[in-house]
Amino acid sequence: MLGNLIPYIAPLVILLIILGSAIRILPEYERGVVFFLGRFQGVKGPGLIIVIPGIQQLIRVDLRVITLDVPSQDVISKDNVTVKVNAVLYFRVVDPEKAIIRVENYGAATSQLSQTTLRSVMGKHDLDEMLSERDKINADIQEILDTQTEEWGIKVANVEIKHVDLDESMIRAIARQAEAERERRAKVIHADGEFQASQKLVEAADVMSRNPAALQLRYLQTLADMSNNNSSTIVFPLPMDIMKSFMKPAGDKAPKPENSPE
Repeated sequence: MLGNLIPYIAPLVILLIILGSAIRILPEYERGVVFFLGRFQGVKGPGLIIVIPGIQQLIRVDLRVITLDVPSQDVISKDNVTVKVNAVLYFRVVDPEKAIIRVENYGAATSQLSQTTLRSVMGKHDLDEMLSERDKINADIQEILDTQTEEWGIKVANVEIKHVDLDESMIRAIARQAEAERERRAKVIHADGEFQASQKLVEAADVMSRNPAALQLRYLQTLADMSNNNSSTIVFPLPMDIMKSFMKPAGDKAPKPENSPE
């Protein structure tokens, strides 16, 4: 009986091998681009996919977000400062057909495009802008990459500049510049405070000139403040009207004796 089954074993094994190679299972985050005799047939998945071996070809495409580390690039800024800049790029495939048919390797192509775009965009900005306006530069790079990779079926989700490396001499120069800027702001703030204080003093003098009692109250307040200190100095207020009786007018002359010769 076993001898009668031997002629059927070989075809059965071949059939099982064909079925095993024809059955493909794609997870939720993958799609399969199917070619029939070299021509594009469609995008399949997820789930169970049947592919005819030798006639159909299935290429898997991952739809998850891919993190791409952009290598450090030598950049000359707009103000002729040499820096090294690296970034990280987040992108994903939104059209598997374009990603497979229109570009040979969409990952390598996106990497090369991100490097050239990073150099060109950073070269349009000054060093101060590179350090202080990263959000704007990130948005510019992301917009350029998203526009150019749209034909490849790729969506650039985000671009983040990680490091802007400077020479030691440039770091010291920036530190001196920052220190000078802080000193300038301190002097401007001090001068502005003196100006505001002078304005308030003028307003206070104007109020006291209209009401002499205000000046007397201020004088008494000053004496009260001085009395709070532990000092041996005694301050006694003396009205100026009393002093006038002891002071002679500048133009008066001493009276002549009655019996003095003319």
